[in-house]
Amino acid sequence: MIEFTPSDGPTLGVEWEIALVDGETFDLVPLADSVVEPLAAEDGLAPKLHRELLTNTVEIVTDKCRTVPEVVADLSASLTRLRSLTDDLGLEMLCAGTHPFARWESQQVSEGARYATLIDRTRWWGRQMLIYGVHTHVGVTHRDKVLPLLGGMLTYAPHLQALSASSPWWGGVPTDYASNRAQMFQQLPTAGLPFQFDTWAEYERYVDDLLVTGVIDEIKEIRWDLRPSPRLGTLEVRVCDGVPTIHEIAAITALTQCLMVHLDDRLTDGGTIPVLPPWHVQENKWRAARYGMDAIIILDSRNRERLVTDELHDLLERLSPIARRLGCEAELAGVEDIIRSGASYQRQLAVAQAHDGDLVEVARSLAAEMRAGRPLPA
Repeated sequence: MIEFTPSDGPTLGVEWEIALVDGETFDLVPLADSVVEPLAAEDGLAPKLHRELLTNTVEIVTDKCRTVPEVVADLSASLTRLRSLTDDLGLEMLCAGTHPFARWESQQVSEGARYATLIDRTRWWGRQMLIYGVHTHVGVTHRDKVLPLLGGMLTYAPHLQALSASSPWWGGVPTDYASNRAQMFQQLPTAGLPFQFDTWAEYERYVDDLLVTGVIDEIKEIRWDLRPSPRLGTLEVRVCDGVPTIHEIAAITALTQCLMVHLDDRLTDGGTIPVLPPWHVQENKWRAARYGMDAIIILDSRNRERLVTDELHDLLERLSPIARRLGCEAELAGVEDIIRSGASYQRQLAVAQAHDGDLVEVARSLAAEMRAGRPLPA
């Protein structure tokens, strides 16, 4: 039995993975411990700053929040405190699905049994996980809503992936993918798109099978793009590449929360949530990873297709009343800003073109955007 702790509403929690880079070379540096340990000793910061798989990464985690403005305030406060230390160390911070030019072979794995076990099992693929993401938890009020909401959110996964796509390079090599991270991460066992279960009992049997056969040792080792988080009482949306600015995080968080509430309202009113066939979900993921904001996605089981940005414009209009209800109208409007200014992968490519392909300048621009808190012109 997997106990689900219900939330008392569409609460929010956001996890933001951030890369530490040298302030002059903009290459990655293995100094997460030097940053996390002194800050974690401070009152209230220990639960908010985490190490990750690689020693170049710090993860900022919010408290349980009610609104998107609360998420923004929480992340901003942690980022400001973190920057006070990184500035003293001559470091910069940046976030993208992948670093533009760093090599995975040069990165150090963090100490800890959990990480050692992962690398021992996954070897070459596990060592290549030089990737960064943004994970958003949205509270769910009843266990029986979780899987229908998961199925419904898969329809909107390509929208979120396109908006956040920020990994057009891999180890300095152009991939021609908007999100190379999406393709890399799914190589791990239990990562990638989730299975679509009809009942909680089916999900429980699946998890039990994985535990009994040794595929996982604990439930959080299921690393789906969308996954239930029973202990927290949330559905965790892990689709997004890492994004460099708090402005984009606010917009994507608002869109995620509004979509979840929109789908939950259908269930509360006694309706059902339409779901895409798994093969359409898989194709949409590939299209969004490959083409980003230029992806033509499949909308329904009737095979209707549409440019993702056109779909986003209409979606924002439909979600406007929900955003008003949730107090995130301004943040949801930030989705239009991303469409106008370009997703991060588009801005990175523009910087590279403006600087004759110099990827150090691309990394510098990512660090500058994180400092500014919003996208900057190339």
